[in-house]
Amino acid sequence: MDETLKKTLTPVISIVGGGSNSGKTTLLEKLIREAKQRGWRVGTLKHDIHGFDLDQPGKDSWRHAQAGADIVAISSPRKIAVMESVSEDQPLEKVIDRIQGVDVIFTEGYKSGDKPKIEVFRSSVHQKLFCRPEELLAIASDVSFDLGIPTFSLDDASGICDLIESLYGIEVR
Repeated sequence: MDETLKKTLTPVISIVGGGSNSGKTTLLEKLIREAKQRGWRVGTLKHDIHGFDLDQPGKDSWRHAQAGADIVAISSPRKIAVMESVSEDQPLEKVIDRIQGVDVIFTEGYKSGDKPKIEVFRSSVHQKLFCRPEELLAIASDVSFDLGIPTFSLDDASGICDLIESLYGIEVR
C-alpha cells in the first residue's frame, strides 16, 4: 500500500475469535486502554447478529421511533447517540464511514470481513485458528504459533499497539 495513502486512511482492525467466550472483548478492552494511554482517539464497532435496542419503551426517543422516524438522535452534554432504522444488516464499510475523527477503529466480530484481523486464540477454548493466516495481522494467544505472523500473549496490548503504530504510522494529534 502507498505510504501516503496508508497514513491518510483510518486503520480498521477486526478483533475476531471462534465464538463466544474466546476473549475478544477482554482483549479489545486492553487495546482501547493502551491506545488511549498513547493519546489515540479510538472508535469501536461491535457487530451484533442478534440485534439490540438502545431505547427504553415510553421514553421520548422511543416514542419518536414508534411514530415512524427513520433516524432518532439523542444529545446530552456528555453523549450523542444516533439510531437509524435499517431493513437489513449493513456492510462494514457503510457503518465505518459514519465513524469520524479517530486514529483507529477496532471492530469486534466481522470475522468474514476483509479488514486486517487479530485473532484471539485460547487453547482451552479453541482447537485451531478460525482465520486463514493471510487474513491475520497478528494472533493473541496463550500458545505460540509458527506461521510467520506476529503472536502476542493475551495480555500484551502494548506490543499489539506497537505493531499497529508501526504498520499504520499512527501519530497523536
